[in-house]
Amino acid sequence: MIDIDKYFTPDLKKARKRTKNETEHGSFELEHKFEKLGIGKTYKIQTYGCQGNEADSETMAGILNNMGYTKTDAETEADIILINTCAIRENAENRIWGELGRLKPLKRKNPDLILGLCGCMAQEEKVVNRILEKYEHVDLVFGTHNIHLLPQYIEQAYFNKERVIEVFSEEGSIVENLPKVRAHQFKAWVNIMFGCDEFCTYCIVPYTRGKERSRRPDEIIQEVKELVEAGYQEVTLLGQNVNAYGKDFKDLDYTLGDLLMDLDKLGMPRIRFTTSHPHDIDDKTILAFKVCQSVMPHLHLPVQSGSNAVLKKMNRHYTKEHYLDVIEKLKQAKPDIALTTDIIVAFPTETEADFLETLDLVNRVNFEGAYTFIFSKRAGTPAATFEDNIPEVEKKERLKRLNKVVNDGYLRASTKYVGKTIKVLVDGTSKHDDRILAGYSEHNKLVNFKGSKTLIGQIVDVKVTIARTWFLIGEAVE
Repeated sequence: MIDIDKYFTPDLKKARKRTKNETEHGSFELEHKFEKLGIGKTYKIQTYGCQGNEADSETMAGILNNMGYTKTDAETEADIILINTCAIRENAENRIWGELGRLKPLKRKNPDLILGLCGCMAQEEKVVNRILEKYEHVDLVFGTHNIHLLPQYIEQAYFNKERVIEVFSEEGSIVENLPKVRAHQFKAWVNIMFGCDEFCTYCIVPYTRGKERSRRPDEIIQEVKELVEAGYQEVTLLGQNVNAYGKDFKDLDYTLGDLLMDLDKLGMPRIRFTTSHPHDIDDKTILAFKVCQSVMPHLHLPVQSGSNAVLKKMNRHYTKEHYLDVIEKLKQAKPDIALTTDIIVAFPTETEADFLETLDLVNRVNFEGAYTFIFSKRAGTPAATFEDNIPEVEKKERLKRLNKVVNDGYLRASTKYVGKTIKVLVDGTSKHDDRILAGYSEHNKLVNFKGSKTLIGQIVDVKVTIARTWFLIGEAVE
């Protein structure tokens, strides 16, 4: 029998609570005793999920590097393997369970290997209980609120030779000065806030990421300044509900729109932000698209459904009409803005009429792309208890019909760029042909064209010659 009480495990009821307590702010400083702990050892981090997870992995890599560890891509050579997980959908979790099983033989071959699970899955009670009961080869489990304590956890796992499981369920703090190993040399993630207070009935994120809490503006501005000085070409501001930035400040009247306008003055060529919530986007943020040269003309604004009845059951805090009003304001502020979205089909009780409302909204907004999903139950969320009365064949049929409309929008959006010269930030070479360069336009369109690899990391002019549904083909303009 596993003694669960000896571990600091997550508690869903605690994670659901929100208080009016001030968010604690701290600064990371690596203790001297940890600075050489990893010399001669290697690590590998496997990342699943959203940009927030990728940013967290960059922080973990920074901490490990500062401890003397070096990165390896070969898991057979790693002394530490950390799996940074996503909990947004059931199939994402199933993939992690399979991965943990696959890695088990490595532990047999190397008993000193530390295998750790972190990220959003670690914040779930059922996940930690399952690890305790069935995955004895997992040595370390920590959540999204305590990445800064990674050095202590590694020390305990190495020297005590016992499992370390510590997952905080209470409201998270903000820790500044965390080291990072950025995955890109010219594009960077910058966290500006953490957590979510929306509590959509289908979503586990408010439980895994905690309450909404914003970084101070001066800390963000300084981080972006340093990225400008280092030659970065693009930053993406991150938050689980990025439009709520600053609304938790008690001493400042300062929101996302203010931050965008201040960052626009720093000389960063491109600024993006994600993920947005229609309930919290305000007029000042919309104005930033009009007046800020560096704010890119693309916004991903998840709508999830076009039916007011379904939106209410989802607890989305807005109506179809409100969403369309926001879209109209965005188009007035930036007529050429590219809009993309997320949509869930077959949410419990969704009728054919509800679904047709979603198709109507998609057609009216003229989205240039969308991530579409069939509803996935997440244990611990209210929607997991809703009666699922839609036959599987109907779910798949609705998704197919929606994707036809969405894909038509993709192609229609791509076609309008043919013959135009657009600016592309070159990411690298094409996955299919290393003679072809690939990058993204200001409107977030993938663009392929022939050119010298010396252009990687630069913003170049490309004339679009061919439109495909998923990407554009062009020629570099000399």
